[in-house]
Amino acid sequence: MKLAWTIAKRYLVAKKSHNMINLISGMSVIGVGIGTMGLIIVLSVFNGFGNLVLELYNSFDPDVRITLIEGKTFLPEEASVSLIRKVKGVEAITFSLEENALLRYNEHQYIATVKGVDESFMKTSKLDDKIVDGDYFLQKDSINFMILGGQIAYSLGLRINDPTHSISVFMPKKGLDASTAMLDPTSAFSQRNISASGIFSVQQDFDSKYVIVPIEFMRELTGIDQGITALEIKFAKDANEQLTMATINKIAGNKFDVKGRLQQHDFLYKILKSEKFAVYLILGFILLIAAFNLFGTLSILILDKRKDITILMNMGSSLKLVQTIFLLEGLLVSVGGALIGMFLGAIICFLQQTFGLLKLNNGGGFLIDAYPVAMEAQDFLIVFAIVFSIGFIASWYTSHQIVKRQIPKQLIK
Repeated sequence: MKLAWTIAKRYLVAKKSHNMINLISGMSVIGVGIGTMGLIIVLSVFNGFGNLVLELYNSFDPDVRITLIEGKTFLPEEASVSLIRKVKGVEAITFSLEENALLRYNEHQYIATVKGVDESFMKTSKLDDKIVDGDYFLQKDSINFMILGGQIAYSLGLRINDPTHSISVFMPKKGLDASTAMLDPTSAFSQRNISASGIFSVQQDFDSKYVIVPIEFMRELTGIDQGITALEIKFAKDANEQLTMATINKIAGNKFDVKGRLQQHDFLYKILKSEKFAVYLILGFILLIAAFNLFGTLSILILDKRKDITILMNMGSSLKLVQTIFLLEGLLVSVGGALIGMFLGAIICFLQQTFGLLKLNNGGGFLIDAYPVAMEAQDFLIVFAIVFSIGFIASWYTSHQIVKRQIPKQLIK
């Protein structure tokens, strides 16, 4: 193996009998390198966009959300909230009460999900970074205020700090007799007026669905004095998330559905994973096409070194040794190209991360102005494994088929 390795390295860097062979060998390295670089860059940009989307979702979602498996509202004590507060890694718990309602502002109407939260929500939520108009508060001088999603505010034509108009919230009353509702339709709804303090913009799914109000305001509307629809839990920074999650799950019991960040948007995470897998397949296929250069390079090199092969065989070398030489030659080309491609890809991604060289043509309508990039070590390992596998298969096939054809049968041992 040491002899085969030495000869393979010499064949790679030494001058060939024809300059064209040197050029073809160089083009093979460059081809593999460019394919590898492209794969690293595309995957890193994909990671950047994926992380951006998840960050937007995480700015609204809690670390853990506990709801009933059957039913809608429950008392906090039913979920053993006092025991959950004592779990190591739990920083805060927010009581939340959600219900669909009709919002009316001036002549505009919109059906939204009204989310009532207690005071801990304001301390633990990351929503304050997503306020695009107004301020981030729900109560001021004992007066209730509402924070709306951007799409809802736009549909209502809302103006923050409007002294002449407030938002009317209409919610169906529970258990109302149908005949009474038919005689007096207005009696079928609870109504409260509230002013807006701010508008948030997170992601379309949230911006077009949610408004946030104090939980006391929601209790007045719904008539629910103690019940809640969810417990929202925030982890401490140093929490062991898996262990904390398992402990909470055990305490809550089988009656409740305990979901971490991954489970709250399980479909989204599956989509991101499947899309990334598709990227691997498509760009891996491009690398496979680039590997055909390796077939050609090794075939030409074997033809160029027929004299050397004959000398080695006459000196007593085995067919396996000669085949190993050209197998290693092919691996040097593919691995060398992969390393060069990964290095260049990492440099380009680093420059994009640092300076944002490639801008998004969005006219200021997006959250960021340059393509986001996030390099992950597992991507480099997987890309290297793909290139190495393709290079090994191409090199093995060429070295075993072409070499055998170039050696006189009487010399094969």
